[in-house]
Amino acid sequence: MSCSAVPAATSAQQTAALVHAAAALGVALTEHDALRLLQLLEELARWNRRFNLTAIRHGPDMVTHHLLDSLAVSRYLQGDTVADVGTGAGFPGLPLALVNPERRFTLIDSNGKKIRFVSHALRTLGLVNVEALQTRVEALRPDRPFDTVVARAFAPLPEMLELIAPLCGPHTRVLALKGRRPAQEIAALPDGWQAESLPLTVPGLGEERCVIVLNAAPV
Repeated sequence: MSCSAVPAATSAQQTAALVHAAAALGVALTEHDALRLLQLLEELARWNRRFNLTAIRHGPDMVTHHLLDSLAVSRYLQGDTVADVGTGAGFPGLPLALVNPERRFTLIDSNGKKIRFVSHALRTLGLVNVEALQTRVEALRPDRPFDTVVARAFAPLPEMLELIAPLCGPHTRVLALKGRRPAQEIAALPDGWQAESLPLTVPGLGEERCVIVLNAAPV
C-alpha cells in the first residue's frame, strides 16, 4: 500500500476524530496526514499478529496510547534534530516525524524486530526525514549533539540521563514522557540539569500523563 492510498478499514469519521483530537493537542493534521497515521496503526496491528510488538491491540486504545500520546509532546520539540531513544515500534518518533517533516529524526532501539517494523513503516508511509538504528543508545557516538532527545517509558530519569549523555550537548532539550509526576526521580537528578514537569491531557486517555522537560543548568 502506498502512502497515498486510503486504508480500507479507515472511515471518514475515524479520520475526522483524529484531526479533532490532534487539534486539541496543538497539532494541525491534514486529512492526508491523519490517514497516514491510521495506516501506521493498521501496519502495526498486522505485524503485531506475528511479532508481538506491543501489548496494546485494541483500535481505539492504539489511537490514544500510540498516536495521541506521541503527538502530545510535539509542541515541546526544539531545533532540527531529534533522537527517540528506546523507540520500540516507533513511538513517539514516527508520529512526531510525520507531523514535523522539517526536522530530522533518529529512532533508536536494540530490538531487531521492532526496528525492522520501524524501517517498514518508513517505506510504507514515505517518511524521508527518519533514520532507524538498531543499537544500544549508550553505544552511540554522534558527530554532533541532538537538539532534542525524546524518551517514553525508557528508564528512570537519572539512569536515562547517564545513558543518553553521548547524545546531548549544553543546549540539548530532553523530553521524558511519564505517567504520574516522578517526584523521587526528579529529586535524584544529577547536578547540571534543570527539570520542569508539565501535565499532558491526551484526548480519550483516562490516565495521568506528564512530560519532564530537562535542560542543562546555566553555568
